[in-house]
Amino acid sequence: MLFDSFDFAIFLPIVFAIYWSVSKYSVRLQNVFLILASYVFYSWWDWRFLGLIVLSSTVDYILANKIYKSDSDRHRKYLLYLSLIINLGVLAIFKYCNFFIENFEGLFSVLGSSIVFSRLDWILPVGISFYTFQTMSYSIDVYRGKLEPSKDPFSFFAYVSFFPQLVAGPIERATNFLPQFRKVRTFDYSQAVDGLRQILWGLFKKMVIADNCAIYVDMFFADPTAYSGSALLLGAIFFAFQIYGDFSGYSDIAIGIGRLFGFNLMQNFAFPYFSRDIAEFWRRWHISLSSWFRDYVYIPLGGSRGGKVMTLRNIFIVFIICGFWHGANFTFIVWGLLNAALYIPLYILNRNRANLDNIAQGRTLPSLIELVQVGITFSITILLWVFFRSDSVVEAFQYIGLIFSDDLFSIPIFSEKGTAFSTLILILLMLMVEWQSRESHHGLELFLFSQPRLLRLSFYFLIGFIIGMYANVQSQDFIYFQF
Repeated sequence: MLFDSFDFAIFLPIVFAIYWSVSKYSVRLQNVFLILASYVFYSWWDWRFLGLIVLSSTVDYILANKIYKSDSDRHRKYLLYLSLIINLGVLAIFKYCNFFIENFEGLFSVLGSSIVFSRLDWILPVGISFYTFQTMSYSIDVYRGKLEPSKDPFSFFAYVSFFPQLVAGPIERATNFLPQFRKVRTFDYSQAVDGLRQILWGLFKKMVIADNCAIYVDMFFADPTAYSGSALLLGAIFFAFQIYGDFSGYSDIAIGIGRLFGFNLMQNFAFPYFSRDIAEFWRRWHISLSSWFRDYVYIPLGGSRGGKVMTLRNIFIVFIICGFWHGANFTFIVWGLLNAALYIPLYILNRNRANLDNIAQGRTLPSLIELVQVGITFSITILLWVFFRSDSVVEAFQYIGLIFSDDLFSIPIFSEKGTAFSTLILILLMLMVEWQSRESHHGLELFLFSQPRLLRLSFYFLIGFIIGMYANVQSQDFIYFQF
């Protein structure tokens, strides 16, 4: 069930009304209802994979309680490993098995042997990477003593399956999110209104920006040899905004829906295209994932405590795993390696934490230096996204090579240039709004907030009108559903 679908437009008000109707009885009843609603939401794609969520929830609920009660460090570690093996095993089977099979076949072929293994003929369960990481972090935090395990299975199962962020995040930590399922929740009008604003902005980014950019991205990447370098560069720019509008739009909608139900989800995107270097970009892009890898991979490996060489090793490992998390393809691994190669010089020069504040903090416009830094960082990011979008590493290098051809500075020639120009104008509108709101949690949180109520409402209606006018009628799945 997609957030921008007619089905969800019916589903959400019904769930919202029932949820707050039962709130007067007990928190447990609210949680039970959320579990049922979340399972219905997930089953809309394929009910057969619902068992994987139940399995992951059950395994970590039981093992975390056993870890907490055990007095033996060895036994506790054994139980944690068991949790990790089960969760990562399920993830590996469904997401990576065919990738390893294909590469084993390729290895034997290079060695002169022709061996064909059977493939696993099934689709990737939606959201498996997200809820698996969420349950694993719970067991790890219990093992580390940062969290007492839940004694109420209903609150825990609701935490794992909460439908707004179930299939594409944010990847919530139990230390932040689980306690919210235990406390009494009452309807907060101001919180709900802000949630509606964030939902509206998320729908704009998904339906207007991402889905319209997708038209040209698919066209250019399908046959890059048919277009000029300038057209291919435009296609790469469109993909940068497609993936941002798609994923940050989903996060905005998820966080906004969470606020309708009285929950506070973590910010997942902090206006990353205003970053001044690649390190800042990774502090602002998919924050829930990058911070997950920091806390559960980078720091356990030793972080920056083992000297420069060990730290460089840890950085490379994290970026490679981060790339591989996104998909079973060498394009994602190369994408991760290239990001690491750009991050490491900043670390060596002690510049990786040079930009911790917001750009143009307290000012309306950036300085010339900041503008150049943002331009360079965004240009690099555009080229890296080509690997993310391409089907193979060879095709990615081919696409980039064709960008830097003799006709790079020519006028792009392709069909439907007029609608492409309209899409660029809408992208500029999005950037303008987000620039004004860059010190807030989402695009519409503070935009025009000090202005009269009538002006704010008029702007919201304008955004709704633009969604109605420019939304791509051939709605596309959210990109991150495949991860």
